[in-house]
Amino acid sequence: MLKQFLSRFPRKSSKGDSVDRPRSGSGNNSPTSHGGVLQRTTSGTVISSIAKRTSSAVFPSSVVAGIEPLLSFKDVPSSERLNLFISKLSLCCVIFNFNDPTKSTSEKELKRVTLIELVDFVASDPPRFTEQAILAMCKMCVNNLFRVFPPNYGSYLSGCENGDEEPMFDPAWSHLGLVYDLLLKFVTCSSLEAKIAKKYINHAFILNLIDLFDSEDPREREYLKTILHRIYGKFMVHRPYIRRTIGNVFYAYIYETERHNGIAELLEIFGSVVCGFALPLKEEHKIFLWRALIPLHKPKQLGVYFQQLSYCITQFVEKEPKLASIVIRGLLKYWPITNSQKEVMFLSELEEILEGITLGEFQKVMVPLFWRIGCCINSSNFQVAERALFFWNNDQIVDLIAHNRHVILPIIIPALERNVQSHWNQSVLNSTLNVRKMFTEMDDPLFQACHDHFTEEQAKVSLVAEERKETWERLENAASLQPLTENTAVLVTPLAR
Repeated sequence: MLKQFLSRFPRKSSKGDSVDRPRSGSGNNSPTSHGGVLQRTTSGTVISSIAKRTSSAVFPSSVVAGIEPLLSFKDVPSSERLNLFISKLSLCCVIFNFNDPTKSTSEKELKRVTLIELVDFVASDPPRFTEQAILAMCKMCVNNLFRVFPPNYGSYLSGCENGDEEPMFDPAWSHLGLVYDLLLKFVTCSSLEAKIAKKYINHAFILNLIDLFDSEDPREREYLKTILHRIYGKFMVHRPYIRRTIGNVFYAYIYETERHNGIAELLEIFGSVVCGFALPLKEEHKIFLWRALIPLHKPKQLGVYFQQLSYCITQFVEKEPKLASIVIRGLLKYWPITNSQKEVMFLSELEEILEGITLGEFQKVMVPLFWRIGCCINSSNFQVAERALFFWNNDQIVDLIAHNRHVILPIIIPALERNVQSHWNQSVLNSTLNVRKMFTEMDDPLFQACHDHFTEEQAKVSLVAEERKETWERLENAASLQPLTENTAVLVTPLAR
């Protein structure tokens, strides 16, 4: 029956065959296992004697030059090792069903051991890979990796805001992990020439690779992150396409689905990409910042990828400080008024940006910025209020405020006075008093003028409120003296308790 299993092995295909088409289903075939006698090779590998006898029929000499795919690499001459490499890759194209661990156990073990041999071979400084070897490698990756996730995939981030649910781990990881390890070593291997490999590691291959970032398995996303980063570094011709494709993933996530498991990993890759941008920045990079990165602050799952997003934004500002005011306007546009946890994140990112902002860019946004900070100081959530007050622990921000105190103090002092009068949290109250003291030491006459103006405004507000109350009382009295007629509205005085 193992002949039936081995008959599933791919035979020779034409050189122009596509290697970048993902499978439409889970792609897990379930070959029938057999009870044949097992034997060990010199390397200790458990193999089937029947498999060994039939391998030459599966891989004819026209494909692998008569090389037995179950042989060890050290048992063949150096000139034949690439042919053996291709044979073993073909052997690994068969996919198994891991939903039932009792099925095809010997065949699964055979494939696992073969993958380990391939990983060791690629890591041992092999000869230069030929086109046929690259094609075989890409086809093996297509068969094993490119798959359509089940419908419930992608629900981890979208349906679980609090992170209570555990991610689903792929049961086929014993094979998938080795395939990813092999692909990573293959892409980074010095024996792989980018000029030849770009024909097979092409746009379609990269697109399918980026689609896999939606996997719920964090181990898979970690491998994908490293592999895509290495491809970006090695294949310069593909760099614009990779950036566009990552951008398309972000756009779909922001404006359509708000469902994706790999946003953090893609942002981590893009953070490294931004570090390598040449100056001055191209217009397309600035557009990407405004249309993709800044709107990524809007989704409710911001906390999952906030650190990576903040790093990307900071790198842009460090590259071109003039972008600081644009970023701050974007943050104010998407400010999470009703989400205190996101407000704390926004305030943390603002502080990082303000640490590197120039005085000219700061002056462009200081009025709306400190109006928002004043609102955060008065927040009933003590974490938001405390985080906003922590700005005054940063010497660079205090220097910016000192240079523009005539504009900023009239905005902030009313917020501080309202906290002193009515905030419920003692820690926030203490921090508020410390900031007031700092302002008095910075410019006492200006502070007193702002304080007096606030007191006058409060008196006016109280006077207006009192006048409004008296007006309503007069209306109530006048209504109570009017005679009742049919279809006349009556103002009813509340009953005394």
